[in-house]
Amino acid sequence: MGLKRGIRNFFLVIIVAIVITGCSSNHDVSTKASDPNKASKEGGTLVIARLSDAENLDQQFMSTINAASVTHHKIYEGLVQRDKNSEIQPMLAEKWNQINDTTWEFKLRHDVKFHDGTPFNADAVKKTFDRLLDPNVASPRAVVFDMVKEVKPVDEYTVQFILKEPFSPLLSILANHEGGIISPKTIEKYGKKIIQEPNGTGPFVFDSWSPGQEITLMKNKNYWGDKPKVDKVIFKVVPEDSTRISMIETGEAHIAEPLPVAVMDQVESSAAMDVYRNEGYGTEYIGFNVNKEPFNDVRVRKAIAHAIEMDSIIKGVFNNVGVKANSLMGSKVFGYDADLKTYDYNLKEAKKLMADAGYSKGLDATILTMDSKERVNLAEVLQSQLKGIGINLKVQVMEYGSFVEQVNKGQSEMFIISWRNATGDADYNQYNLFHTDSQGAAGNTFFYSNPKVDNLIDAARKEKEEEKRKDLYAEAQEIELSDTPYIPVRVIENVAAVSKEVKGFSISPSGYLEINDITLK
Repeated sequence: MGLKRGIRNFFLVIIVAIVITGCSSNHDVSTKASDPNKASKEGGTLVIARLSDAENLDQQFMSTINAASVTHHKIYEGLVQRDKNSEIQPMLAEKWNQINDTTWEFKLRHDVKFHDGTPFNADAVKKTFDRLLDPNVASPRAVVFDMVKEVKPVDEYTVQFILKEPFSPLLSILANHEGGIISPKTIEKYGKKIIQEPNGTGPFVFDSWSPGQEITLMKNKNYWGDKPKVDKVIFKVVPEDSTRISMIETGEAHIAEPLPVAVMDQVESSAAMDVYRNEGYGTEYIGFNVNKEPFNDVRVRKAIAHAIEMDSIIKGVFNNVGVKANSLMGSKVFGYDADLKTYDYNLKEAKKLMADAGYSKGLDATILTMDSKERVNLAEVLQSQLKGIGINLKVQVMEYGSFVEQVNKGQSEMFIISWRNATGDADYNQYNLFHTDSQGAAGNTFFYSNPKVDNLIDAARKEKEEEKRKDLYAEAQEIELSDTPYIPVRVIENVAAVSKEVKGFSISPSGYLEINDITLK
């Protein structure tokens, strides 16, 4: 039985993770070799086979792009959005103006209603952000809008964001899933509890959720904008990689994601599907919990960084899908520093650092990873490489949700994870991953703290001049790399298998699935 509209007493453990994405063209998937006699048409049911389920459907509690892809720009919408060139464009707000350093004013659309028929207006915007920022609600995403002092309706269709201090990347945050506007009636119904029946203004309406199995959305026939082309969308949870692919072959699904690099050749040679790929904003990386021995010693962390031969990992584990990273940002993120140099492969230096730290005879450690083939392969390669400096590395593979929960709580030593920068701005990376205030579920699962880095991140948030912001981020990243709470692996590519029957699919650089323009043949 699914979790149907109106069912109340369902308890869901909150697990939030920062998983976390450069800008390239969000091109449509090729439709070569498709039947020219079969024209694209509106209607039908789009089936998306996915590796894992959403942890919840409340945008103020979810922190994974995996979950947000189900709701962002489908059920919920924000005041602004990014277009396919990553430029900020109007959405629920028709226009905006920065009145002074700490006041932004938005003029809202007059023709929008929530799925339950409630009118969209300035009061609805206020109620959404009041809930997000209420300490009694304890949203893990409140930290993203910590700079907001007050959301103030001026009239029915004008609202102001009054900030505690200047914050240059406000629009980039509002365009992200945390900025989705929720129906006031839904807020009244659920209050501090997680919203189980999402209710927004978007082109799709929530229908049902069978946790661990599937989520179903229906076309919003009363949508204020361009209506979606398909009538129904089903997000099916299919953990087995081969099964997701075979579902496209048999016509049971139209899109399978993520696409493991090991089966890319199979997909490319298939007559039924194509590979979709583009560079994302985010990166995959190895993290250290800097509060846990022996990783509270920077010399041990640096020794490991010097002992990893990353070029062979990019080729052998990832089949050259995604380029080697030099930080936790993709090359298209504002604030990316191309001059940042990572640690070179140097076993002699690695052994010296281990000896200096008192571990000349080696040490035992555990690395956590979610149950994806590539991450497990990476962990096993690390296990092999680190034997070279006397580290006996145990690999612990966990179900995705359990993995995220354990890392967020600091119950880890080393871990493999990714961060999909959702906004394309360095602030989303730097504040969430490295600021002391973001330790834990907000993103800083290294439990890293450096007052100088905090000050640089805070200064960059206030700085209006772009070049000065870049300089501040460059300095922060140099310090972070020197402190080594992480080792960058690769820039993420968004990769999916897509049926040749599908036209109009894309994945944003942030990693959100874009399905509103899809037609099926």
